[in-house]
Amino acid sequence: MRVMDGRWPRWGADAGLVVLTFLPALLSQPYVDTSGPAWASLTVYEAVGVVALLLRRRLPATAFVVVFAALLAALVGSAGAGAKLSPLVFLPLAVLLYNLGNHGTSWRRTVSAVLGVTVLSVAGLWLNRMTTDSSDFQGGLDVLAALAPMPLAWAMGFAARTRQELLAAAERRAADARRAQALEAAQATQRERTRIAGEMHDVVAHSLTLLVVHAETLRARGGELPDWARAQVDGLAAAGRQSSGELRDLLRMLRDPADAVPLQPVPDLGELDALLDSHRAAGGMVELTMDVAPESVPEPVQLAVYRVVQEALVNARRHAPGAPVQVTVDGGNGGNGGELRCEVVNGRAVRQATAGAGIGLGLVSMEERVSALDGELTAGPTRDGGFRVTATMPWEHADA
Repeated sequence: MRVMDGRWPRWGADAGLVVLTFLPALLSQPYVDTSGPAWASLTVYEAVGVVALLLRRRLPATAFVVVFAALLAALVGSAGAGAKLSPLVFLPLAVLLYNLGNHGTSWRRTVSAVLGVTVLSVAGLWLNRMTTDSSDFQGGLDVLAALAPMPLAWAMGFAARTRQELLAAAERRAADARRAQALEAAQATQRERTRIAGEMHDVVAHSLTLLVVHAETLRARGGELPDWARAQVDGLAAAGRQSSGELRDLLRMLRDPADAVPLQPVPDLGELDALLDSHRAAGGMVELTMDVAPESVPEPVQLAVYRVVQEALVNARRHAPGAPVQVTVDGGNGGNGGELRCEVVNGRAVRQATAGAGIGLGLVSMEERVSALDGELTAGPTRDGGFRVTATMPWEHADA
């Protein structure tokens, strides 16, 4: 039998309950009475009981009253004809009482059902006395003994419903607590982001602005500077303006993540030449080999490649000043299931590197950016004492 969500399908549970509830009376009836009236009363009662059992969830009180009335009619009718029914005919009544306690959410309907069966019981007892002469077929202690435990079935159903309601309430409280905790964490995170943005604005932005101002001042007096100094000042001013714009975008995103649309154009592969020129202006040597059209590369991959090359060039200037750098961007098979590969290799340092240069977060940042595109970043020293950074990113994921 098919199982759904770890539970039996509803129709399967109903079929099993019908068999377990009504079959015992049919199996035990031959040992009690095999007369025609007994079988006729039992058959009609069980037919009515099956229908009522199938409707027990939607109409718990009505199903209970209908089955009680059918049972009463079967008992009185068979007794009037001098026949007896199996004591197991009371089993469906116990099931429907449990169902009334479990699904009967209206106290008014439950009380009405109890009053209704009480009236039916009195009427049935009177009819039984009027239609039956023999004391063997008049309801007595045997019927009372069968009906006495019935309230326990209702109590068990009510207890089960109460437990379910308590569990549901506990789950709602836990969900509310999780939502409140998540909201509090989000608010704390946003407060911390705002604090960091304020600190960055007060410290980094201020210093960067002063740097740009001094660079522009030197440019204004460029006639007094040698040619090599004018080129350096131009590069310094351009880098300062670009960094100021990117810092403004970063501060806006920190203050409000929903306002993450950059004011500055997002760097792409078309700006690699300008990036390499800035490296050359700083005294470095770099060559670029690119066999892919920039406009064919998805924007997220273009930005990732630009940042990887940018960080790799910064690391080369810090740790291997004067070393030649080779940048290679290979498109592979393009969008046909291949990978875009970016490799930056620098040689051995020509001059001694500055002690303590960098804080060790550049490679971490590159790896996180490449991993976000389901790519892979490898970095390590080369045999000739240089350093190689290789990033591969799939085209399919980037296009999605």
